[in-house]
Amino acid sequence: MSQPDPLVLIVSGPSGSGKSTLMEKILQLPNVLRSVSCTTRAPRKTESSSKCYNFVSEAVFQQMVERGEFLEYARVFGKNWYGTPRKWLDQARERHQTLVLEIDVQGAQQVKEQLPSAVMIFVLPPSKQDLEHRLRARGQDDEDEIGRRLDRARDEMLRYNSYDYAVINDDVERAGREIQAIALGSRCQMALNEERIREILKTFGG
Repeated sequence: MSQPDPLVLIVSGPSGSGKSTLMEKILQLPNVLRSVSCTTRAPRKTESSSKCYNFVSEAVFQQMVERGEFLEYARVFGKNWYGTPRKWLDQARERHQTLVLEIDVQGAQQVKEQLPSAVMIFVLPPSKQDLEHRLRARGQDDEDEIGRRLDRARDEMLRYNSYDYAVINDDVERAGREIQAIALGSRCQMALNEERIREILKTFGG
């Protein structure tokens, strides 16, 4: 008999919303596996391969697509490709772990179509002005890129109602507690625990 799918948590939000920081809060919980995405973009100075992304060439990425190795993939800003390798879902299933994906809105919808039980969490900045300040403070993008990211943020946030939960990141400590609570609460879903409940009922003669 095949193993059931693990609990999958999808975390999305505009660039600069702080979703990566809140992801770390989920990873502080026990028995959680983080998915590492593949991308064709070049690493930033502060990034190393295998922590947040695996950096691959476009040729390698397309070979992975052809082999059906991605759970989801998309081209962002018409430039670089991003994708979630299916192997992380397989590992989480084998290890009975919660799988956490940090992916954009487009990828989130692809995963939800394949895994309807996935729990979707959207991270929002408190305002456009706050998001713009964060993007500038990072010092990673020129003016044109910041403008594109702000436009994309609006488009992404217009799709907030396709998500199960919203976390407004105006206070990182509070937002961190909220996203941990969502993760822990999601683990208690009846569908995920039905088999164990049946085993408990057997001890009562049921």
